[in-house]
Amino acid sequence: MYYEEKKKNKEKLILYLLMVVIIALLFILIIKSEVGDISAVNQYQAQKVNFDENDGEEIKPQNSTNLKSIDQSVKAIVGISKLKQSGSSIFVNNAEQKLGLGSGVVITDNGYILTNQHVAGNKYSSCYVTLDDANTYEGSVVWSDSNIDLAIVKINKASLDYLPLGDSDDLKLAQDVFAIGNPLGLDFQKTVTKGIISSLNRTIKIEEENQNVYMEDLIQTDATINEGNSGGALINTEGQLIGINSVKINNAEGIGFAVPINIVKPIINKLIAGGKFDEAWLGIYGYDKEAIQYLNSNIKIENGIYVAQIASDGPLAGLDIQEGDIIMQIDETKLNKMNELKKYIYNKSPGDQVKLKLQRNGRELIIDVKLAMKS
Repeated sequence: MYYEEKKKNKEKLILYLLMVVIIALLFILIIKSEVGDISAVNQYQAQKVNFDENDGEEIKPQNSTNLKSIDQSVKAIVGISKLKQSGSSIFVNNAEQKLGLGSGVVITDNGYILTNQHVAGNKYSSCYVTLDDANTYEGSVVWSDSNIDLAIVKINKASLDYLPLGDSDDLKLAQDVFAIGNPLGLDFQKTVTKGIISSLNRTIKIEEENQNVYMEDLIQTDATINEGNSGGALINTEGQLIGINSVKINNAEGIGFAVPINIVKPIINKLIAGGKFDEAWLGIYGYDKEAIQYLNSNIKIENGIYVAQIASDGPLAGLDIQEGDIIMQIDETKLNKMNELKKYIYNKSPGDQVKLKLQRNGRELIIDVKLAMKS
């Protein structure tokens, strides 16, 4: 009897242990299934984050580079020379000065090219443009401004690769950028260098022909810019043109500058729309608060444009404005940078009326002026 009871207890124990094992296995399977479902959900959500709900396009994180756009951008970079044939320019000392070598950027498919004024020359002058296919065309300078070192050249050629324009007002510090141009002449044409935006709204002093020239509101970058890069493109990671490489501090490493693209957008738009640009003229030479410190450290302004000189043959001659006045506002637009005033005038036409709000010795004055045609 005792033996049979012991045997029954042993069978119950085995059955109990078997049930525990089965329950444990079921529990493990349930947990594994739930973890798998969570993993799948997380994977789906991770994928979903990378796509826009509206069009399904991938949303790239900040500073991610669209290499296809960069590769396409190179095709829109041209060589510009004041001579028709420069040969192997790398072996010529001071090639940029002696041969007039530089870079340019095609900005429309019908042959408008943006570059530096010191590369292409003054309005109505000629230069030679070498395209991506190695063919050279004679170009005519249809607009230039030495104060911001920009010029627009037109060649008789259609169906060109061109760069889309970005927004230079939306730039951020440390944003990735690329400089493209022809350093040291055409031997190293279409060189791409990478850097970041080191600073914005820079003002620098340059000595030209024994005179001091001040360039304002520049983009500073550490992307390598050598001689011959002048007039080339500064682009963002999507291949959009955000600036034109202009000057470099020769005694410093890793410091280059570009003129922001937004200042010339009104000119480009008018050229596209009507094939010409009649430039309006206010007739002043002025400086913002960043530049005025170079001229006179005793002059302190927080806002507005300091009037340094008034053209005697300009539309302001004879009106109640004088040197030392501060232009606080033009029409309804408040002013803090000289390029803001330039951009506003570029949007106007000769003969348009504008209203200037001035500040003089703590007093506010308002004058109306009719813009003239710039010759």
